[in-house]
Amino acid sequence: MSAAKRRLGVVGTFVWDVIYGRDARAVPIEEWGGISYALAGLDAALPDDWEIVPLIKVGSDLASRAQTFFRSLRHAAPDAALVEVAAPNQRVELRYHTDDRRSEFLSGGVSGWSWTGLKPLLDLARIDALYVNFLSGWELDLATMQMLRSYFPGPIYCDLHMKVMAVQPNGLRTPQPLPNVAEWCGCFDFLQVNEDEMAMMAPDPMALSATALAAGVSCLAVTLARRGAVYFAAPGFDFITDLPRRTGLSTAPRGGTGALGAVRTALVPAETPRVGDPTGCGDVWGATYFSRLIAGDRLGDAIVAAHRAAARNVEHRGATGLANFLRGELSLR
Repeated sequence: MSAAKRRLGVVGTFVWDVIYGRDARAVPIEEWGGISYALAGLDAALPDDWEIVPLIKVGSDLASRAQTFFRSLRHAAPDAALVEVAAPNQRVELRYHTDDRRSEFLSGGVSGWSWTGLKPLLDLARIDALYVNFLSGWELDLATMQMLRSYFPGPIYCDLHMKVMAVQPNGLRTPQPLPNVAEWCGCFDFLQVNEDEMAMMAPDPMALSATALAAGVSCLAVTLARRGAVYFAAPGFDFITDLPRRTGLSTAPRGGTGALGAVRTALVPAETPRVGDPTGCGDVWGATYFSRLIAGDRLGDAIVAAHRAAARNVEHRGATGLANFLRGELSLR
């Protein structure tokens, strides 16, 4: 009898993208975006003894297509499915101005989770670790995230992403400062932001790292696009097994690792830049990084693997077939 697989919960949002300016062609490109890139990254990087359990709502207009995408993943848990809701699914119009700069217009009505709605699903999911990526920005509010953190004893990863973006009346997403930064940091073991997101939380990476690690984050990663990523690790943290043990209901911060010593920081350069499509690179980066950490990789090795996957993502168009491509197999497109 085979051993039971370990289970990774995923919180995020399926988004249908309409992309302008990515290719020289005049016609826009339509395809899955949002959490689909992270799911592909997880599917490619997770060990075979892990499976993916989505804690994800999807609008009824795109539910069937989203379920088909999830079922295409090799690591999809056979007993799990997306939660269909009676609302139009999130859609985003992306307009690229440069490879690194774009504008986004959001529509759709899938709401975030309340704790009373999420807890029964979490109990059924029986997860060992949790990956959270804020793709709409309202998947979880602070009170719900704090309840989740106090209830769930396993490692929690967060890509902050759209939590620092407002949506204007015309749907345009614009940056907005994040209130309660320390309280948000206290909900996660691992935190990922890019430079723009970091600027909405603190004046510089060192200031954010001081807040994050004091609140209980064990490693903060700031992605720097073509330059790579800089990390700030709590004293004593190098492997996921270095996280402090957490059992039972608790509202206290985990305190990093609880070890004494200096914070460790380093810039890990990216691979040689490649020409292609940058959409989803940050999502693939974080999904690969966390996958390799829970697989048992050392922190630095997990970041190198994340760089490699993000660079490979640039060479692929869209999330369909991306997991195969990241594994070095024949893509579906």
